This record gives sequence, C-alpha cells and structure tokens, in this order.
Amino acid sequence: MTEPIDADRLLDVLETETLLLAASAAAADHDRPVPACPGLTVGETARHLGSVQRMVLTWVRTGERPVNWDREPAQGEAVEDWLRDGLRALLGELAAHTPGEPCPTWHPDQHNYLFWRRRMAHESTVHRVDVQSAANGGGHDPIPEPVALDGIDEVLTVWFTRRLAELGVVGTRAATVVVRAAGRSWLAEMGVDRTCAAPAPPEAAKPADAVVTAEPTALYLWLWGRSAVFDQGLHRQGDMDAVAQLWALLRLATR
Repeated sequence: MTEPIDADRLLDVLETETLLLAASAAAADHDRPVPACPGLTVGETARHLGSVQRMVLTWVRTGERPVNWDREPAQGEAVEDWLRDGLRALLGELAAHTPGEPCPTWHPDQHNYLFWRRRMAHESTVHRVDVQSAANGGGHDPIPEPVALDGIDEVLTVWFTRRLAELGVVGTRAATVVVRAAGRSWLAEMGVDRTCAAPAPPEAAKPADAVVTAEPTALYLWLWGRSAVFDQGLHRQGDMDAVAQLWALLRLATR
C-alpha cells in the first residue's frame, strides 16, 4: 500500500518545485520547446502554472469554479516574478486552512484543502521537469522517491479513476494492467462501463493482462505522458494492447 505524504510536506514540495521551475525558466530561452510536450515552450509552461495557481486561489476563496482569472503577467512583469507571486498567495491560502477543512474541488469525494495541496504539488513537479528538460537537453533534477510514489498514486486513483468518470470516458475493452515501482503496486482496471485503479498487493499481477515496472520517477513521468523523453527504463510485459489502452485513457484524463 502507498503511504501518503504528510500534508505539510506537500506544501514544501509545492514551494520547492515552483521556485525551482521559476529559477530554471529565468535562466533559459523562453521559446525553447518542451521535448515531451509538442507545442509547449518554457515560457508557456511557466505562464500555465501561474495561471493554474490563480484559478485554484479564486476557486477556494469564492467557492465557485472560476470562468475568468488572471492568465498572463502584467505588461512588463517577468513571468518568473508573476509565478512567485502566485505561489506566495496560494501557499498562504492553503496553509491557513487545515488539510481536512472543506473546500470546493473537482473531485466527487475529496472536497478539502488536502486535495489542492497534493494536486498543486504534483502540478508544479511535473512542469518543473518540463522546463528543466527543455533547458538542459532532457536532463532534470531528481524527484524524491516519496514524491514520485505519491504522484503515481494520484494520477491513477484520482485522474484515471475519478477524472475519467467525470468526463464520461471508458475503455474500449476489458483489460487490467499492474504498475509497479519500489516494491509497490497498483491495479488499473478498464472496461466498457468504467475505469478504476487502486493500490494492490504484489500477487495482483498474476491474473493481470499486463505489467509495467519502472523506477518511481520513470513511472511517474510515463504515467503523466512524458513518454517521448522518459520511457527509458520501463519494462512492459504481457498484453501490449492493454498497456496502450491505459496510456490512451490517461492522456484523455490528464489533458
């Protein structure tokens, strides 16, 4: 089973990753393309994260999912400064409330500040890797193993399970895939009526159609669609069509 990261640690991850992204963007050409995300650049990635920060801030403060929010820095303002300002405001808001305190989210069951602590920690981590990989020819600073494992759990149990249900998206055929990292396993189930994933014991792999195994960082980034650069080190076994279906459904969930 995957042990959750402490709620305060999630705030530390959010802060560290966002500041690292801002510093990396400041040192890079903003027009450099992100290798794993065709059409995305360093500057656009930094603006995207700053925009998401403000969307979340507006949502939790007003109680309503915002239609309009700040999406661009003011004229003459560096996007990195805009990003840091958004981080300070968001951290202040999230830290002012206990993790279990109710607030609006898009998750049908998790209506609390812990959801946003976790969600924004991983939003910042994935995009920090995007910016650094663009600036450094594919290289990036490491992701701590507990963060990567928590991110694997989030993308499977939140996005694959809940987001697809919210979108009304299901599989094209019944299939199961076990994903493994650092001795931990998750079972992803797909069918024509639902998709779901949950932590699973190691023996869950025996009846599964396929198994995907990797180190935590590689698996985390692969599940988040950064396969163009980060699928090295993945071991796939069994029904490759089942693996492809998992991949395709995750792209719909996380787009």
